[in-house]
Amino acid sequence: MFGRKKDADRAGSTSATAEPARPEPEAPGPRTAGKGRPTPSRREREAARRRPLVPEDRKAAKAQSRDANREARLKAQAGLAAGDERYLGPRDRGPQRRFARDWVDSRYNVGDFLMIVLLAAILVLFFPNPVVQTYGVYVVWAFTVLALVDTIFMTARLKKAAQAKFGTVQPGLRWYASMRTLTLRRTRLPKPQVSRGQRPS
Repeated sequence: MFGRKKDADRAGSTSATAEPARPEPEAPGPRTAGKGRPTPSRREREAARRRPLVPEDRKAAKAQSRDANREARLKAQAGLAAGDERYLGPRDRGPQRRFARDWVDSRYNVGDFLMIVLLAAILVLFFPNPVVQTYGVYVVWAFTVLALVDTIFMTARLKKAAQAKFGTVQPGLRWYASMRTLTLRRTRLPKPQVSRGQRPS
């Protein structure tokens, strides 16, 4: 009896453990993108975006950077000379400052010739005749006073015109125009955009 029970238990456990083999699912093939190319992995994408911190050819990189800086500097200088607002500093920026520049550049100013007179006066001071030196100093002072008076009247008319055009006058507008008046026309920055006699609208 005991032997039959052991054989029955052994047969039962064997039938319980033996299960039919299930077919393994087929491995999915490689996924393809829209044009039949395999989708790059995240590691491959990061490797493509990665750039070396130090370029291989330092001399070529330095020359390229120098050329780019020079091109940007020349572009900024050209924009400043043309009065482009993108390249102007806070002192020259704004419609009222442009109006003041055009107002000064549209007329003959006594201050346009002040620097020339001052240079001539320096030469006169080296003249051996003291009388000529004295009269030279008088001429310089007279011309300086005349330039200041002309600048005062000019900026007063400028302020009145700016008041009528813009409603309010920006602080420092008259001083800005005065400094431009006392500068040689060809050395002014931004460069004059109007000719003499062409009043700004």
